Amino acid sequence: MKRELAAELVRKSLHVLIALSPVFSSIDHTGTLILIASGTLVYVCFELLRYNGTKIPVISFLTDFASRSRDKGRFVLGPVTLGAGAFLSLAVFPPTAAAVAVYTLALGDSVSSIVGRFFGRIRPAFLCGKSVEGSLACFTVVFLCSWPASGSLVTAVVVAAAATIAEALPLKDWDNIVIPLVAGCACLAAEALQPQIHLM
Repeated sequence: MKRELAAELVRKSLHVLIALSPVFSSIDHTGTLILIASGTLVYVCFELLRYNGTKIPVISFLTDFASRSRDKGRFVLGPVTLGAGAFLSLAVFPPTAAAVAVYTLALGDSVSSIVGRFFGRIRPAFLCGKSVEGSLACFTVVFLCSWPASGSLVTAVVVAAAATIAEALPLKDWDNIVIPLVAGCACLAAEALQPQIHLM
């Protein structure tokens, strides 16, 4: 259990680091996209070497240590989809929605995974193996990140609800792409609908 917790913390620390990308993007948007794409490409090269038996100091050890049991003996895809999720969020969405999307990926998904894996007890069938505790953690963290980022309570609730639903789906590593894109779209939709609600 201790090793599993340590591996999960190492794995999710990479998620948390990606939360810095909206800050870097506000300074140099193109440079940030290049940095994320380059980092992802370098990882792919190193992981291909590791997968084929060539160990890269530090990086191969961290990949082995942090990989899930389902990844043993396979190419570890998680960091690739993490980079893709952050890249797409920053490339596709305007700044506010991009920040909300990345924070959802970096913090909401990370906290929900840790809470669900180690403290989750209630696992109804409709959550596809996920726990109520993890889903509540996802909603709470995404809400707390989205509210200050968007400046709107309504937007924060909509994004948190959408992200929690997406996080509950059995997407495995592909959640790193789906969750931020869902969060970004939910942010844009909530922002677009609010003026109409006020007019009504």
